[in-house]
Amino acid sequence: MYIYLGVKQIIYLDNSATTKPCKKAVEYMNKALTDNWGNPSSLHILGMNAEDIVNASRKSVAKMLSAKDSEIIFTSCGSEANNMALMSVLARKNRGNRIITTTIEHPSVLETAKRLEGYGFEVVYLKPQNNGVISLDDLKAALNDKTLLVSIMLVNNEIGTIQPIEEAARLTKQLSPFAYFHTDAVQAFGKMPINAARLGVDMLTASGHKIHAPKGIGFLYKNQKCHIAPFITGGGQEDGMRSGTESVPLIASLQGAIEDLPNLQPSLQRMREVYNYAKELLSSDNDITINSFDDGLPYILNISIPGYRSETLLHFLESREIYVSSGSACAKGNQSYVLKELGLADKLIDSMLRISFSHTTQKQDIDQLYEALKVAKGQLRKVLK
Repeated sequence: MYIYLGVKQIIYLDNSATTKPCKKAVEYMNKALTDNWGNPSSLHILGMNAEDIVNASRKSVAKMLSAKDSEIIFTSCGSEANNMALMSVLARKNRGNRIITTTIEHPSVLETAKRLEGYGFEVVYLKPQNNGVISLDDLKAALNDKTLLVSIMLVNNEIGTIQPIEEAARLTKQLSPFAYFHTDAVQAFGKMPINAARLGVDMLTASGHKIHAPKGIGFLYKNQKCHIAPFITGGGQEDGMRSGTESVPLIASLQGAIEDLPNLQPSLQRMREVYNYAKELLSSDNDITINSFDDGLPYILNISIPGYRSETLLHFLESREIYVSSGSACAKGNQSYVLKELGLADKLIDSMLRISFSHTTQKQDIDQLYEALKVAKGQLRKVLK
């Protein structure tokens, strides 16, 4: 994706970290800031206009999930929504004490799970198989009548693997009658069709800034059969689940971003073409190893170039206005625990780059990346000897 910053032209391939806000998201946000700036809880016309914006955005989100408007709770981000989902077990501790998740979840899930261990919960961490997918047999073995929550992400944020959420949710309902099933869909929402009821999940979380809305807006889907305690108490906003005056401009921007998305199925097919092109081009270089799997979501391609440190490669590309990442943005440069859990050697982990696309990515962006990596190998090799 070509982006102009002043007179500079950049190639942005770090869309799993964040995306550039689209024109419609910015327009909707600005209109809410300048024309509809009332408090949506106020009873006068300015308040009702703001409330209409919130309701319209909620309807847009619900439609994307084939859900009811009342099942959407706006939050500040995906991490807050994940915290809300996991911390809900505190109000249900009389029914059990087991939580099941995986070792390759986003830090907002893993760190919250560790926090809950301090409250006396037993947390079972499922390891992925060599293909990055959780074994349903392992899940079955971990489920019992004390299980309160299962949390498994839909699409991994580092390697793009898709977990068998529908089958896992069904198994959970069969073997753990009191358990709720949560999926972190931050990397999936707006990129692949999602029907929450068909998936069988009780809770689902997503974030606006992964689909070209600004940072600061996310949501929790909570089906009507799922009863959890309020996360923030006070004025009773968001059906009493998250009190505090809603950020109408950010909520409006999410609606704009959703409306600006291309039709998901054709877009997914085009992204598969971009992914395949990138994989074939990059793997034609014998020095480059592909870490992602072909049956994952084609928005994330994880590669390694052994002998070259990730950070060095990242900054070399940055100097040429090409932007990728060395892993999850929330890992802040730490070694990838996801690749470690897959059993990859340190030389692959230390040289990993995550290339992540958006629906605006073009094949010529990949060409530019490939040429820059060839130059990097020629120039950096002298430094590394």
